Amino acid sequence: MADHVPATDPSDEPDQTTGDETVEHEASEITYSEQFFPARPRSLKPRARLRPQGSPTQGEDRTGEAVGTNPFYVAWLQRSSMLRDANTIAGQFSGRGSMWQRPFATPDPREAIRTAGVWFTAYPLSMLTKPGTSFLGTLADPALWTAFEEIGIDALHTGPVKRAGGLTGWQPTPSVDGHFDRISTQIDSAFGTEEDFRTMCEVASEHGGTIIDDIVPGHTGKGADFRLAEMAVEDYPGIYHMVMIEPEDWPLLPEVPEGADSVNLDAETEDRLAKAGYIIGQLQRVIFYDPGVKDTNWSATAAVVGPDGIERRWVYLHYFKEGQPSINWLDPSFAGMRLVFGDALHSLGDLGSGALRLDANGFLGVEIGSEGLPAWSEGHPLSEAANHLIASMVRKVGGFTFQELNLTIDDIRETSVAGADLSYDFVNRPAYHHALAVQDTEFLRLTLNASLELGVPPIGLVHALQNHDELTYELVHFATRHKDEEYAFRGETVLGGDLAETIRADLVARLTGEAAPYNAVFTTNGIASTTASVIAASLGITDLDDIDDDCVEEIKQAHLLLAMFNAWQPGVFALSGWDLCGMLPLPREQVRGLLRGGDTRWIHRAAYDLMAYGENDSFTGMPRGRSLYGPLPDQLRQPGSFARELRTILAVRDASGVATATQVDVPPVSHRGMLVMVHLLADGNHEVTVLNFSSDEVQGTVRSKHLVPGSQVTDLADGMEMGLVDDLMAFSVTLAPHEGLALLVEPPSADEEDTTGTQP
Repeated sequence: MADHVPATDPSDEPDQTTGDETVEHEASEITYSEQFFPARPRSLKPRARLRPQGSPTQGEDRTGEAVGTNPFYVAWLQRSSMLRDANTIAGQFSGRGSMWQRPFATPDPREAIRTAGVWFTAYPLSMLTKPGTSFLGTLADPALWTAFEEIGIDALHTGPVKRAGGLTGWQPTPSVDGHFDRISTQIDSAFGTEEDFRTMCEVASEHGGTIIDDIVPGHTGKGADFRLAEMAVEDYPGIYHMVMIEPEDWPLLPEVPEGADSVNLDAETEDRLAKAGYIIGQLQRVIFYDPGVKDTNWSATAAVVGPDGIERRWVYLHYFKEGQPSINWLDPSFAGMRLVFGDALHSLGDLGSGALRLDANGFLGVEIGSEGLPAWSEGHPLSEAANHLIASMVRKVGGFTFQELNLTIDDIRETSVAGADLSYDFVNRPAYHHALAVQDTEFLRLTLNASLELGVPPIGLVHALQNHDELTYELVHFATRHKDEEYAFRGETVLGGDLAETIRADLVARLTGEAAPYNAVFTTNGIASTTASVIAASLGITDLDDIDDDCVEEIKQAHLLLAMFNAWQPGVFALSGWDLCGMLPLPREQVRGLLRGGDTRWIHRAAYDLMAYGENDSFTGMPRGRSLYGPLPDQLRQPGSFARELRTILAVRDASGVATATQVDVPPVSHRGMLVMVHLLADGNHEVTVLNFSSDEVQGTVRSKHLVPGSQVTDLADGMEMGLVDDLMAFSVTLAPHEGLALLVEPPSADEEDTTGTQP
């Protein structure tokens, strides 16, 4: 933070795929997914198709002018609309006994992790495709999934791949926000076809994998639904936060520039329309504020004629860009809710996804404020209620959801009560980067303990290495809600706001500027960098051209350490192709055109060749960058490679059960570079993760009140016994630079407790 017709069998009706009619009416211990697709117990298999084979919703009956008085144009828009598709697919689920076979009210992160615990996050512009194959076709390559299965990756998040942008007349316009301005349930042809998507789901399932798709419950683009809303067709205006302005009040509205279809309101116009009783006025903040471009969260449309021949002008809300009109979750028609649910059910029930990311899901409720105060637009109870409904519907049909919002720990706790099953971990992510950069885990231990104390255990979080966004360091927990709370840090008592500033200053000083000119600050949000370049900066490398074979080994070891931190704790572990290939940032001159708008993140989105496909002249994405580790096929043949070592880390994660364990302690440590996490396993034993974030060898002591004296300590990686827990509930370890250990601690039996002495 990039158009296609689905293929179908019209005779493929829902709930008839097993031929066992009694399943829908008799109680059973098996799940919704299992009862219909025994061979795919952990995901929904594509069933009824939304559109008949060979019947596109684009390009039909394009006769006459693109205006509301042309019935051919209006009918074409209706066939192209998401609401029309939503109504069609909803009817395929209604009235079915299968809709009542799963619990849905409460988030279930453990079930989500059992289904898909290790994720690969893809980015279309950066993943070099197989020659002659689309992005989605490449993700359906059996060789790719064989490699994933060998490593231990069991889920793939595609990112947004459905059509996005807008419509001007009959013609589509491009996305204004990386395909997060969705206008259709159809797959964008730039990424492949719906058959490619379904094949990807099938191949993933054959290798025990799950596909994770996206929905955007907060807004759409200016596609067919918005154009129909402007024309006041049926209940389409009910999709959006939009208000029709009476013609006598049009003088209150600014003129729309030639060539545009809307104009942003300035603060004065916003205030006048609020006082006139049309809109609720100023919101709590203006996201993407840009004087003269986006002064407020409201824009006015040009005059649009409807099928009834009446011209109308509207004012509509958009939290983000002008091309992203916000969805109204409390309109009496519930058209917006129906649209979002239809999109979700299409992804799960038609395409075959097993999970969904909820994007921009924190902005689903807005309410007029008290006199003189902004409207209540963030942290609104309607957002929580809407997220509960979305997540419940997804759970009801056998999937799960996660949200990727940079929230305070308190807000994550509140949204996890009934909303998404998982939340992205934006709290500990900058903290582990900080620990590596300064070779001191104090702040990381602080954030981990704060999460536990405030009721957000790691089991409900997605712990990630690199993704397509920046290394986020906003630290909103400390910089906002807890800015005046006192914390103990570096021997002093500091306020949360000051603590956030200190951590950001450390990260900027160590990871950018003269210390690491290859990384770049991205606005006030964070640092544009790859995981490998964060490590390079932490190792004191100022010029990437200086990285030789010895440096690669050091970077790889630290990279594996970060993988251990994220994988050897409860929750989901996510990583990207940039991680698997060890990618470095692109030189600025290679993406200078993309940097003109100030978005420095393009430097860390280099194209990578994950599967050794070689040169591909048809690939039109990002320039290729330097890979330190090479493609997966080469790595998997090479002992000691990043992928081979990662396979061992994930095997330990899987065998130990730590992914679904309970974190019970993050104790003080005997060396500033050490981190200890203690986890209670399902069988009553403990797993202890011990990590060295420093470049020095560490001889230290692990001590926790949860460790029973006389317990046997065993290395989970090789089965070697490492000694016993002593009477002080401690044991000793020695760690090489950037080394980590996953240890099983088994308490003595009742007989052994009487005879076992302390560790010498």
